[in-house]
Amino acid sequence: MPEPKIFGPNRACPDYGKLQSDQVQANIKKLGKTRRGVQRYQCKTCGKTFTETTGTIFYRKHAQADEILEVLALLAEGNRISTITRVKGIKEDTILRWLREAARHADELDAALMKDFRLQRAQIDGLWSFVKNKGEKKSSRDG
Repeated sequence: MPEPKIFGPNRACPDYGKLQSDQVQANIKKLGKTRRGVQRYQCKTCGKTFTETTGTIFYRKHAQADEILEVLALLAEGNRISTITRVKGIKEDTILRWLREAARHADELDAALMKDFRLQRAQIDGLWSFVKNKGEKKSSRDG
C-alpha cells in the first residue's frame, strides 16, 4: 500500500508542499476512513479532504492495491494480458488502464515491485518498454 501523503494535494493551500515534520503544529488530521477502509485526511489550513491514495495509481480503484501490483508483476515477468485476463478474471481493458496509469507512477511502482514481488530491474524495464511500445489495445485484425 502506498504511504500517505505528508501534505495535502491542494496546490492553492498556503501549506501545500510543507512537510508535517517541519511545522510547529501539523495541519493534517485524520478524518475517518472510506467505506473501503482507506484513510481519509483533512487539511486544517484549507479544509480540503483527501485520502491516502490521492495521487497514486490506487486512487479511485475498485481493486485492492495488492491485486493491481500482482498483475503488474505478472506482466513484468512476461505473462500475456490474455493469460492474466483468463486466470485472474480481470478485463483486458482494465489491465491496460492500470498499465497506462502505472506508467504515470513508474518511479513509485518500481520500488514496490522490486521489494514486494522480488522483480529484477530488467523485468521492470521490460514492463515499461511494453507500456511504451505495445500498451495500446490492438484489434484482432492487427494480428
